[in-house]
Amino acid sequence: MATLLGIQLIITMIAINLIHRLSAIYSFARWTLCSTGLVRYLHPTDKELRQLLGLKKKDSKQNKRPINGQNDNIDIFQIPKNLAIELESQPIQEHELFQLRYFMEYQWLANFSLYAALVYLSTEIYSYYSPIENEINLSMLWCSIVIVFAFKILMSLTLEYFRGGFESSGERSTVIVGAFVYLVIAMIVLVIDESKLDVRLDTAYKSFNESSTEFLHNHGLSSQGPASKLIVKFCLAIWCAVTGAMFVFPGIRSAKMQWDCLKYCKSNETNAKCLHYSARFTKSIMNFSLVTHFLLVLLWVKPIGVDLFTAKNTSGSNKPLMTIEQFESLRCWAVVFVVFQRLFLMPIFIQAYLNMAQERLIQQKKEAGRITNKDLQKQVSVIFYYTCVVVLQYIIPLVMMLFFIFFYKTLGNFSWLQVFTNSSSTIINNTQNSILEPNITYFSIQSLKQVLTVDVYRGIFGFATWWICFAWFLSLSVGVFYQSYLSSN
Repeated sequence: MATLLGIQLIITMIAINLIHRLSAIYSFARWTLCSTGLVRYLHPTDKELRQLLGLKKKDSKQNKRPINGQNDNIDIFQIPKNLAIELESQPIQEHELFQLRYFMEYQWLANFSLYAALVYLSTEIYSYYSPIENEINLSMLWCSIVIVFAFKILMSLTLEYFRGGFESSGERSTVIVGAFVYLVIAMIVLVIDESKLDVRLDTAYKSFNESSTEFLHNHGLSSQGPASKLIVKFCLAIWCAVTGAMFVFPGIRSAKMQWDCLKYCKSNETNAKCLHYSARFTKSIMNFSLVTHFLLVLLWVKPIGVDLFTAKNTSGSNKPLMTIEQFESLRCWAVVFVVFQRLFLMPIFIQAYLNMAQERLIQQKKEAGRITNKDLQKQVSVIFYYTCVVVLQYIIPLVMMLFFIFFYKTLGNFSWLQVFTNSSSTIINNTQNSILEPNITYFSIQSLKQVLTVDVYRGIFGFATWWICFAWFLSLSVGVFYQSYLSSN
């Protein structure tokens, strides 16, 4: 316990105190929805619809707008689909958020992710001046909670497609097919040699095999070593398939929002809410954000990314552009840049989703027939009702990318500042080939650190980070292709 009673514990206690005191008066999640200029559309009331139809109002007491289009006291009547209806818009209010689906999950994830990031930043600043050697890094506990909770929420969102009835059969089939496709891709990736893809899983397995065998031997236990490499890679492939399947619909949804944003900025429609950015700037930065995901994936491809920066000599110089340690720092910064870039664009994407209420009404006017007032109101209000579901699908992959790169940098013993310096690397792997002393016959955290070496962490979290980036980019690409195919037909 003595190793915990330090600055890290103080930082953790301060963060817990802030969560307890600020949660009631301030919420980062509520700020992102209510203070970033988001506008939602209101469904027409029965009174407004009757006035447009020229009908007399039956009940003067029914003047209030029903919540989510659901009220048993509403008189159901038919209206033409091509009725000239103009939807009113208003900024999102805080009291309206609590009725939204998955709002509490979004609020918990957004707020806790912010506090976890602040704890990690504070710990990194502390460790820069006073390196953490014989202490437990408590910021990693915060990061692990964020990743587990994000994974749990995304799993819950995916399982919604399996809880539905026959109308959700198409979504279920898409998820299952996506899981098998990602499983095949993961198996192909896992057999690629490390000279092609810099994920270092083979190095991690070799290091863990040697250190764990030595650890068991020093404790008087006989062992044939850990599980075979085939079993380990098969388990990783299953995790990759599950993660990829959960990214299918978030990727399609994000691609749809990006496609709508580009369409709004191109046509300069009055109902497009681009948050006062110029159309050209918005279009450029959105296309750039999609390209950066592809470049991020290439940073782990050794012939293209790693060797280009660290192996090939630059013109006019006899040395590479940067060292291995500088390139690792560059990769960490690249992931952080892509994540914050997408978070910066989030209000524009969410507004594009909210504009679907107006888009559905415009599309409906092109159809013949009639619709009930209740169905029309539900068609408009359901867009706002599922806003938090869309926001979660947008931010969870980004949160996982960010906190996995925190694991990769910290447990992989890299440096944030190495990319800005020309000095030789100060990163020392103290446990890579360490030999456990035979006279140690007790289990301790220090002996566990000698089993889980730096190479093990680099292999596990390096592959996890790259796979999250790759799966998210592939899902976005499939979504963009899907939208392009539909629009062309």
